[in-house]
Amino acid sequence: MRQTRCALIWAAAALALAACSSTPDGPPRNQADACAILEHDDDWGPALRKAERRWGAPPELVLAIIWRESSFRHDARPPKTYAAFGLIPTGHVSSAYGYPQALDGTWDWYRQETGASWASREDFEDAADFVGWYLHMTERLNGLAKHDAYHQYLAYHEGHTGFRRGNWRQKGWLMNAASQVARQADAYRAQLRSCGGRLA
Repeated sequence: MRQTRCALIWAAAALALAACSSTPDGPPRNQADACAILEHDDDWGPALRKAERRWGAPPELVLAIIWRESSFRHDARPPKTYAAFGLIPTGHVSSAYGYPQALDGTWDWYRQETGASWASREDFEDAADFVGWYLHMTERLNGLAKHDAYHQYLAYHEGHTGFRRGNWRQKGWLMNAASQVARQADAYRAQLRSCGGRLA
């Protein structure tokens, strides 16, 4: 009887811990609407506003980049690679991970520069801060205005040095992706005018 009672107590404790964990329930269903995205999680609006205050990052562009990179999936990864005639998984195409799809090296650079050694790519607030910081660094290193969604995304994808080299001009698919990000940022900006209070 005592063992059964203890097992029930442990089960209840595990459920309580799971309820308090920061693991998301999943991505927002309506990713075309900024207001619906902010309704998905009450903490996301303040996270975007915090990144805007700290880095001058437009909330609509931060949202559009995360939308494009991970579709708001906290554990997003690039496709796997395979060996032995495509039978044995050997890893992933790159180390990109989480909401911002930040590479290991870039994430380490962000944590070193900001002192955020605890930051996680699976945490939306940390991801929004990272994207804001990257936009800020792009403005500093490449001279691109933070509201220039098209070129900011190209630099986000290619890296600051890669953007300067201009190889993206031969990547039609990437320029199309940058155009999508710019259009989505424009749509989000218009939508946030009606629900901007959720950013506070």
